[in-house]
Formats: sequence, structure tokens, C-alpha cells
Amino acid sequence: MKKVEAIVRHFKLEDVKNALTEHGIHGMTVNEVRGYGRQKGHTEIYRGTEYAVDFVPKVKIEVVCTDENLQTVIDTIMETAQTGQIGDGKIFVTDLADAIRIRTGERGEDAL
Repeated sequence: MKKVEAIVRHFKLEDVKNALTEHGIHGMTVNEVRGYGRQKGHTEIYRGTEYAVDFVPKVKIEVVCTDENLQTVIDTIMETAQTGQIGDGKIFVTDLADAIRIRTGERGEDAL
């Protein structure tokens, strides 16, 4: 099993969710996050004063999937979240040792 964490732009969240659902991936966790990478934030003007916004707001999507579905999840997120502009986000993939469905006690891929 794998855990895929994708940090994407806010306005791409619904598109990513719908595309994953179309590919049979049903289940994700979403958090609002702030950070920066090469984008390094931006400047804004508020009441005539310019100030720097160091941390850019993004959305982090977490999806747990089987090894067989991993490439589908990655490709779907890449195709859907990409705008071609700096700040599109990142995808991180980690191995997952186990998953347990609390209600039934199912373990591993059965818990997904």
C-alpha cells in the first residue's frame, strides 16, 4: 500500500476529486496548508502598503491506495492539477505498513 500526498492549488481541488472518483479512487483526506517552495510567496498591496506573503495557501490531498493503483493516482493528480505555472505543487509517495478499518477490524488492502 502507498500513501500519496499532493499539495495543489485551491481551485484544483474539485477537479482532482472528481477525476480520482472517475478512476475508481474513493477516499481522501483534505487539509488547508500554507507553505512555499520555488514560488517564494508574493507581494500584495493592502491600503496602499505593500507587504510580502511568505506562505502561499494550498490544499494537501492525502490518498491511500494499493500498489496497483499508485500510477493511476499519480497520473490523475498530475493531469488534473497542472497549470504549467510555478506553484502547481508537489506529490509525495510513501510506503504504508498497514491500514485498519476501525468499524470492522479489517486490515491491509481490505481496509481501503
